[in-house]
Amino acid sequence: MFIETERFARELAAMGELEQQAAYEAVGRWFADNADKITHHTHLAPVHTATTMRLDQAEPVITDGPYLEGKEVVSGFAEVEVADLDEALKIARSWPACPIVEIRPAS
Repeated sequence: MFIETERFARELAAMGELEQQAAYEAVGRWFADNADKITHHTHLAPVHTATTMRLDQAEPVITDGPYLEGKEVVSGFAEVEVADLDEALKIARSWPACPIVEIRPAS
């Protein structure tokens, strides 16, 4: 999962058009370079579009917004098919965008 921080979002928004274009091109290259291992990927809509359902109470509670109050949000994800965690870490290390990458096995 690609995790965007408030700082990263501000820096991206402050970039000029050419800088933003270069940043997006770097992400495109990353996906192209790893296409043989990526089985699925998507970019999520902005956090303000989220709806959360909390199921830890007697009745479900539905609220607008992300699942928790925080300064980091999952902005997208890619499913990759790799042999082991070391290979996943190698791919993640080359991610050119959001400053945090969370790796989880799929079940």
